[in-house]
Amino acid sequence: MEISQPNNATHPPATERRFGIRVSAPPEDPFTRLVDPGWHREHWYATRAERDSALQDMGSRHRYSRGSDLPSVVLEAIER
Repeated sequence: MEISQPNNATHPPATERRFGIRVSAPPEDPFTRLVDPGWHREHWYATRAERDSALQDMGSRHRYSRGSDLPSVVLEAIER
């Protein structure tokens, strides 16, 4: 299948992105009552360095968070 707007294809095809991050919520998080029990989201990258950089960024404290806010997310490095 061809891409209708090739200028929007900024990432390599999914089959070429081998390094990923699985994002999920801890079982005790209230968010898990709103989604399926096994909910997770995967983000894929072409290189290990890109993945590691994104993992560090995702795991850092958000600039606009309050001092008492604690992120409730589980980040896991994965590979195909």
